[in-house]
Amino acid sequence: MAQATAHPVPHGALMQRRRAIHGWLLLAPALIMLTTFAFYPSLATVWTSAFSRGTRRNPSEFVGFENYQRLFDDPTFWTVVQNNILYAAVTIPASIVIALAMALWANSKIPARSFVRTAYFTPTVLPMIAAGNLWLFFYTPGFGVLDQIGALFGAPSVNWLGQPETALWAICAVTIWKEAGFFMIFYLAALQTIPPDLKEAADIEGASRWTYTRRIVLPLLMPTTLFVLINALINSVKLIDHLFILTKGGPFDSSKLILYYIWENAFAFFDAPAAAAMTVLVLAVLGALAAVQFFVLDRRTHYQ
Repeated sequence: MAQATAHPVPHGALMQRRRAIHGWLLLAPALIMLTTFAFYPSLATVWTSAFSRGTRRNPSEFVGFENYQRLFDDPTFWTVVQNNILYAAVTIPASIVIALAMALWANSKIPARSFVRTAYFTPTVLPMIAAGNLWLFFYTPGFGVLDQIGALFGAPSVNWLGQPETALWAICAVTIWKEAGFFMIFYLAALQTIPPDLKEAADIEGASRWTYTRRIVLPLLMPTTLFVLINALINSVKLIDHLFILTKGGPFDSSKLILYYIWENAFAFFDAPAAAAMTVLVLAVLGALAAVQFFVLDRRTHYQ
């Protein structure tokens, strides 16, 4: 009886198989981390948002989109959304403009340039809780630095964190102070990649500093600006530390933002489905913004 002979695997196919295995092994750590901390929590959140709040006597039941409908009927939710939109509309452009201005100045030939860069970046390395307590020293009515300065000019004492008209603006000021130095680092790194030949050519052509900045520097910084913009958008929906220290969302929900409201529903009101529904909406909005970035802004930014 003739023995069956095994056909050897071609060398090219064997190398291709090894290359594929090697590639998957390289991707495995990132896939495990993303699955554990991103994909699975996102799917679990979507699943939780479709059930009612359960107790020992009344187990949770599938309710579909009822949590979303209840959320849309909640006036506090719309107040929080308006607060977050205003917060983002104020902090994002202000942080980017101030960061760019600081980077342009810190990149120029000025005395003590290293000290200036360190001073600008210092707020970024402060813990969020420490920064919040520091700004309490500024905002405290009657004893705070702002009231002490105002008293020199005869201005009355202002409860910056205790009245609805100023609470959210006070939170915006803290955010701008903390984020501008962080974004400055990216702009500073991008400025140092611009070839000095462009500045020399502009000087030969007689271009002013403003013309050189507007016509050459700002267009070359557009990829960095897009990166900073996306980070600022993400940061605008994840602020919670400052609110714990400064206002706790008050007074009368005037400074309450979306992540604080999610935490409040999940851990203060023990309404995990409502918190999950809000989280899904936030993920959907961020996903839409990411799609706009990749399919619209990215091409225009890189002039493709």
